[in-house]
Amino acid sequence: MKLKRYKDYDWWLIIATLLISVFGAIMIYSASFPLAIDIYDDPSYFFNRQLIWLAIGSILLFFFMHFRYAVLKNLSPLLIIVSILSLVAVLILGTNTRGAVSWISIGPFSVQPAEFVKLAIIIYLAQVYSQKQAYINKFISGVIPPLVVVVFIFLLIMLQPDLGTAAAILMTAGIIVFLSGAKIRHLTVLGILSGGVVTYFALSESYRIERLAAFQDPFETAERASGGAYQLIQAYIAMAHGGLTGAGLGKSVQKMHFLPDPHTDFILAVIAEELGIFGIGFVLICLLTIAWRGILAGIRCDNTFGTLLAFGLVFQLVSQAVINAGAATGLLPITGLPFPFLSYGGSSLLVSLIGIGILASISKDGKRSKREKEATQAA
Repeated sequence: MKLKRYKDYDWWLIIATLLISVFGAIMIYSASFPLAIDIYDDPSYFFNRQLIWLAIGSILLFFFMHFRYAVLKNLSPLLIIVSILSLVAVLILGTNTRGAVSWISIGPFSVQPAEFVKLAIIIYLAQVYSQKQAYINKFISGVIPPLVVVVFIFLLIMLQPDLGTAAAILMTAGIIVFLSGAKIRHLTVLGILSGGVVTYFALSESYRIERLAAFQDPFETAERASGGAYQLIQAYIAMAHGGLTGAGLGKSVQKMHFLPDPHTDFILAVIAEELGIFGIGFVLICLLTIAWRGILAGIRCDNTFGTLLAFGLVFQLVSQAVINAGAATGLLPITGLPFPFLSYGGSSLLVSLIGIGILASISKDGKRSKREKEATQAA
């Protein structure tokens, strides 16, 4: 009888998530041990910390898959208030890392509030727009009010500054507005405004301009001390070394202090170098499975809030993975966004696993609702 309680859970979604998360931890160890030895004299330093976050995240995943996601509707205003307070707190109490104040230290660990804000924004927008369906075609009263909150949060994140995360939040907000049923002309106006704002900030700092130059021609700009160009060239070398089959697990050359951030922003390059097309293929299969099951959960859901929430969560995960992969391969400018489930970092991993737990809850309720409807019709 107890086993029947679990038949409604989407085990494809859950297993794919756990597989890619465990794989990520293994690759973090492989990619980080040279750096960990040099800095901490402990090859397992980053790996051990990631395992702690993975254990906590797994507990949260299983908690939220049993949690009734509908309760989040009532919590969304509180989540936004906490998000704003946390972003203000990081500006006051945060730790400056590479010119950005994005982290708050809590004992031996650091937390990045902006990662949790991504989740809060999705819940908030799904809740608000699910209640605005009757007048979603009205720009001023239907579309704009929730976006005022998004813009305020965008500006708070830009004070850190963190354009990658801020732009990702705008993109997720845009997809939720689109799926809510807003008019095309309204979406066009919002798209032009958002694109203009992001472009302005992208060109407002010299280091961002360097990243754009590196994206356009990394070999031309490499000699001008462009960090982005150097990173990208080292990533190219890693991928070329790996080829189709890879050099073998643990046998990356570029992680030996050639490729910066091999366990964070550029972990995909290390995977390609060590495991070749097979490693990248495994990541892709897991990610596509997660996206497929998440979209299916949204389609099967019988209420607008759950559908918008599911699609928002899937878009956030997939778009962040695409942006990270695009940066690592030179198809997109370097943004600093981590690859979900793979890149080292507790905040990103926790948020990703919580998101999967919520998706599993949406999927479970959709299956139960469908079964109850079929039973009612049969009766």
